[in-house]
Amino acid sequence: MELFFSRDIEGGLCRLDHDESGHCIKVLRHRCGDEISVIDGCGTMHRCRITSDSHKGVESVVLESFENWGGHPYTLHLAVCPTKNNDRYEWFAEKACEIGFDMLSPVIGEHSERRVLKTARIEKILVSAAKQSLKAAVPVVNEPVSVKEFILNLSDAVPVEGEGPLKVIAYCFDDENIPRRSIKEVLDSYQGNEVIVMIGPEGDFSQEEATLAVQNGFVPVHLGASRLRTETAAITAAAAVYFSKSKL
Repeated sequence: MELFFSRDIEGGLCRLDHDESGHCIKVLRHRCGDEISVIDGCGTMHRCRITSDSHKGVESVVLESFENWGGHPYTLHLAVCPTKNNDRYEWFAEKACEIGFDMLSPVIGEHSERRVLKTARIEKILVSAAKQSLKAAVPVVNEPVSVKEFILNLSDAVPVEGEGPLKVIAYCFDDENIPRRSIKEVLDSYQGNEVIVMIGPEGDFSQEEATLAVQNGFVPVHLGASRLRTETAAITAAAAVYFSKSKL
């Protein structure tokens, strides 16, 4: 199934940007009268008919719209420290999008080796991954903040509906005063559908960061017996939420 992406959908009209238009007209050879499927990045897929087939700016009329198209029955916010190798982080974002998540917050930890991340490139990768995996929603990418800022900002936020989301933090070290639980056990015992997962850098979270997280409502978890890379841990966490909260 061919999917195009556009944020410019209003009043029953849909316009593709330069890149999407070029792909539609030059590569796929669509012309006026052809029907195309367009996602808006916010969860809706629109069935459209082309009315102007310029390769610089395709215009079409919306025939039918499908809300929550390709969606999932939970919301997942991944807060993941950038990896030293940027390709690994981009790979994680792509694959997590295919599984299903809603928001990405790059967080910079005390042990992080990479402290700069270009979010624009991640956003493009997520658009492509959403189209490839037949999803109308594209995850939101926030600007990087420190681990401590992220934790405290969440604590300052007021829950929309009474109780807040399930917040979990995965790290590798053991603390006899704060035992870690299996992420599967924690997810299966949670009756809600809003989850926030924090994954640390190659050097793991610091003890101070982990303690601050727990003090602010995060549940410490482990992802199994294996020691995982940052990007693998993030994918594993996304898959755990998917299998726990999806009605498969």
